[in-house]
Amino acid sequence: MTASVFEHPFLAGLLGDEEMASYFTAAADIEALLAFETALAEAEAAEGIISEGAAAAIREVARQFAPDLADLSAGTAGDGVVMPGLLRQIRPSLDPEAAKALHNGATSQDAVDASMAMRLMGVSLVLDRRLAQLGDRLAQWGIEAGDAEVMAHTRMQAARPTQFRRKLSSWADPLVRCRLRLEQIAPRAFALRFGGAVGDRTELGEQADAVADRVAASLGLFAAPGSLHTERDGIAEFGHWLSLVTGALGKLGQDVALALQSEVGELRLEGGGTSSAMAHKQNPVGAEILVTLARFNATLVSGLHHSLVHENERSGAAWTLEWMLLPQMAMAAGAATRIAEELLGNLSLAEI
Repeated sequence: MTASVFEHPFLAGLLGDEEMASYFTAAADIEALLAFETALAEAEAAEGIISEGAAAAIREVARQFAPDLADLSAGTAGDGVVMPGLLRQIRPSLDPEAAKALHNGATSQDAVDASMAMRLMGVSLVLDRRLAQLGDRLAQWGIEAGDAEVMAHTRMQAARPTQFRRKLSSWADPLVRCRLRLEQIAPRAFALRFGGAVGDRTELGEQADAVADRVAASLGLFAAPGSLHTERDGIAEFGHWLSLVTGALGKLGQDVALALQSEVGELRLEGGGTSSAMAHKQNPVGAEILVTLARFNATLVSGLHHSLVHENERSGAAWTLEWMLLPQMAMAAGAATRIAEELLGNLSLAEI
């Protein structure tokens, strides 16, 4: 059993998303942390801070590294972050020069934030692709529906007939805006947050900004003028964006569930959920879960805003809160896009 519904042995069938979950495994995290250390070493070698030989040794050890997860768990319990334990495992495989060069000028937050940014960027690309597919499906449905009409409802009361494609546009247009917003927030959400011990990059002297720019380019992240160790608005923006995605799909789910009511019957659902007591029912499970996921992320986004309060030059409390909230929000958005695609594939406009 697990405390997470996204990984629960049977609830994951309802709420899980294997593609999204792959970004939040220990293996994915460690791979990204090692990518940061390799990129850092290569950048410092290019700037003449460490030798090319040391960078090559770090790159090779990182490529072959197999972590002791039990030891990392024990180390994290004491240190509050994985990096000290990870570095303790890596350094014995390096010669003295490379061992000293490893993680030079960096702090744990630099590596952990880079790992999260890389993986969240991957999450965003998956979601963007799925939003595009959903938009295409809704557009096609609008073409197929032609001038078909349904009853408009205002304040839960029948109002007057309206074209069904107008209702479809109210589901599709927010998805387009979500995709546009992602382009706008990407430089802040997926920035390299690199600053060294206290966020001022002084350990690397005059070459600090050049090193940071090289690392960002190597990892596919956006360069930032400062460390952003305690300036977390870009991360909060991404969490807000995840909630907008689930909220838009929650609107779709709510409308679909209402249209599927027996007394309304404007839509037809194939393959609905069965009832243990009433064999005639076709429960709109997917539509309901879209509403649930929207409300779930709307709740968590407020917690992420609490993590904006990073005290002084580094926070353990606010930082850890991000690790708890962001993966769940991403998993909810992933589940919502997956379920919406499945739901739309099983819906049709009823002949009334």
